[in-house]
Amino acid sequence: MARKQERIGLLLVYTGGGKGKTTAALGMCVRAVGYNWSICLIQFIKGSWKYGELEGLKRLKPNVELHVVGEGFVGIEDDTKDFEEHRKAAQEGVQLSIKKIESGEFQLVILDELNVAQTLGLVTREEMEKILAAGDETQNLLITGRGAPEWLIERADLVTEMREVKHPYQKGISAKKGIDF
Repeated sequence: MARKQERIGLLLVYTGGGKGKTTAALGMCVRAVGYNWSICLIQFIKGSWKYGELEGLKRLKPNVELHVVGEGFVGIEDDTKDFEEHRKAAQEGVQLSIKKIESGEFQLVILDELNVAQTLGLVTREEMEKILAAGDETQNLLITGRGAPEWLIERADLVTEMREVKHPYQKGISAKKGIDF
């Protein structure tokens, strides 16, 4: 006779140099809404840029709670903010992440681009460890972003690496609304 297995939360990581990490996370978000789960999505880094996903996620309320905590991409040509502004925003994101995880309200918490925030020095390993320690065994945590640290990969239950094989940018094709943002 098969025993009913209690749901145990998973630590999931989407990383790699190819596109699709956030998109895959949003796919999981849509799937979870289909089961009436509560999801909290906290976006590090992206900041003030406007993405179609922000409008699309509004349509998934009340199941999805979205927080954009970044101050924008760090160190790119139109970044006029001081590094400390980015770090302060990331620190607020860390505290918000811990608070939302500890609340126990969410079956899935997605921390989008947290790996990038860590790689850039906006978030430390110790802060990431505090985030991981905040949950209980029933919650699912999904962390996205290039450059997942090896210690996180080792700890995770599932790791998917997005690898770029071909990209329209290579042909000079600009990012497309609805496809890339």
